[in-house]
Amino acid sequence: MLTIVQGITEFLPISSSGHLLLVPVVTGWPDQGLDLDAAIHMGTLAAVLVYFWRDVLAMVTSPFTKKGAERNFARRLFWFLMIATIPALIAGGLIHTFAPDFFRSAKVVAWTTLGYAALLFVADRFSPTLRRIEHLKLSGAIFIGLAQTLALVPGTSRAGITMTAGRFLGLERTEAARFAMLLSIPATAAAGALALKDVVTAEGPEGAARLADTGIAIGLTFVVALFAVWFLMNLLRRFTFTPFVIYRVLLGLALVVWLYGFS
Repeated sequence: MLTIVQGITEFLPISSSGHLLLVPVVTGWPDQGLDLDAAIHMGTLAAVLVYFWRDVLAMVTSPFTKKGAERNFARRLFWFLMIATIPALIAGGLIHTFAPDFFRSAKVVAWTTLGYAALLFVADRFSPTLRRIEHLKLSGAIFIGLAQTLALVPGTSRAGITMTAGRFLGLERTEAARFAMLLSIPATAAAGALALKDVVTAEGPEGAARLADTGIAIGLTFVVALFAVWFLMNLLRRFTFTPFVIYRVLLGLALVVWLYGFS
């Protein structure tokens, strides 16, 4: 169940962390905890590496290729992604150390779901659709990186807030999504590696079972997430972000009614 939720929601602008937090709240199951959340992220990491393999390969091989426009773009993209990741790593480290469960609340998810739906609508409705990643400057990459730190609050959506920031900068919808997904690679790899370290170092039969369960979860998440990436990129070639805005508004309103008992 959790792997399907993670795989579907990670790259859609609807918040995977918010949905993962809501699963135990709605079903009454025990909270899966931050470690499993992060471990499942390894499956989504594999999905983005596979889907955007050309970009990844270009960045990896850029130090060894001949000079040219493609090599220069690949190197610049690599450094933009690294620099844009720094704010989220710092903020994430602080939250993980001092207040790991501070924002893990269904009420937080309800209001962030609504608030960032409105922000996404404004960015997508009123920003120009003129630019590609090749036109992005360092200041723009930093702006998107700072926006990514907001996704540490469940319900915000890392994909959603970075795509929103990209749209405010005038990026085309597919280009905003492309940069947002590539930007997920460093932070997701760091979070997943940290969680997997705890799983791998666990000893005894319980540790072996935990490792096997984690491996299955990663595999299932990868398959579902790869489909979700394909679906999103194809959708954005034809439509706006409005379907996701509508979904977030309906979900947020349903949560507000459920949590506060309006009648």
